[in-house]
Amino acid sequence: MMTPAEEFLRDYHDRNPAAASELAERGRVDGRSVYEAFADHVGQPASVLDLGCGDGALLAVLAGRGAGKLAGIDLSAKQLEVARGRAGLADADLRPGRAQQLPFEDDSYDTVVSHMALMLMSDVEKVIAETARVLRPGGAFVIGVGGGGTDALEVFLKVARPLFAVVAEDRQVPTSGDPRSRTREGLDALLGPAGFAPVGWHQLLVDLSGTPDSVWQVCHDTYYQVEALDETQLMGLRTAFKVASRSLVAPDGTLPAGALVNVATTRLT
Repeated sequence: MMTPAEEFLRDYHDRNPAAASELAERGRVDGRSVYEAFADHVGQPASVLDLGCGDGALLAVLAGRGAGKLAGIDLSAKQLEVARGRAGLADADLRPGRAQQLPFEDDSYDTVVSHMALMLMSDVEKVIAETARVLRPGGAFVIGVGGGGTDALEVFLKVARPLFAVVAEDRQVPTSGDPRSRTREGLDALLGPAGFAPVGWHQLLVDLSGTPDSVWQVCHDTYYQVEALDETQLMGLRTAFKVASRSLVAPDGTLPAGALVNVATTRLT
């Protein structure tokens, strides 16, 4: 049975099936997309399963790098529809469902990936146990975890948090994920008992700089809590953000903004 947070995520991404990949494509990591940079830490596996595969953007990158057997699972049927239409994913095994109960056989994959998804999952020990079950011995698990914002994104959160805190209870976005899945120490504590080695830890800085309007849109699209705001609150937040970030705008009109993505890599021992 889905949790309230999972129902929210499913419904949000059914309404906005391309939102996650569009947001990821806006940012650059040394001139490339965050999926390309993340894929560098995955390598070229013969078989790969994506937990929270969304609209298949990451799987498509991995397919382009030679991965053969491709699979993914996601809560959103609409995102999976988009994924099935992507080049390179015509033969991918894409299924709706929860990562806590993977519909895949034991020892099926060389690599499991999860980009900005594991950190949103409940019962994360079950997810990790299922990952260990479907991985072959020595298989890799590569996890992308949000590490916070810099510059204008940091300003946005300072302005937005007090507003998010006073949203009426019946409009609040359900809390998702386990805080342990967002840190290196927490992941080691979760992964170790399931037979995984201590994680390697790599940080990507995603450049999201642009005009103040484009950076506002990034902020708007990044945080699920924005969904809880009514139109008046949203306009107030936009104005407050523009005022608070005005001093950061460069002479050429660029507002600096960035997001950190931490990439944890481990293997099943």
